[in-house]
Amino acid sequence: MTPEVFKTVETIALNITLVVLFALMFFAVHDVLKKNDVPKAGKFVAYGVLGLGALGFVMKGVIELFWMAKGI
Repeated sequence: MTPEVFKTVETIALNITLVVLFALMFFAVHDVLKKNDVPKAGKFVAYGVLGLGALGFVMKGVIELFWMAKGI
C-alpha cells in the first residue's frame, strides 16, 4: 500500500470513527436526559454543547481542505 493510499484510508477511518463516536455520545446524553426528566433548557444546553463539539470537528476538516487547496 502506497503512503498516499494509506493516508486516504486513515483519514476515512478517522472520520467514520468520529461520526460513530458522536452518535454514541448523542444517544448516551439523550438516554440520561430522558431518564432524569431534565427541563427543556437543560436539554438545550446539553445538546448545544454536544453539537458545538461536533461542529468543531467538521470545521477543522473544512479548514484543512481550504489549506490543502491553497498549498499551505
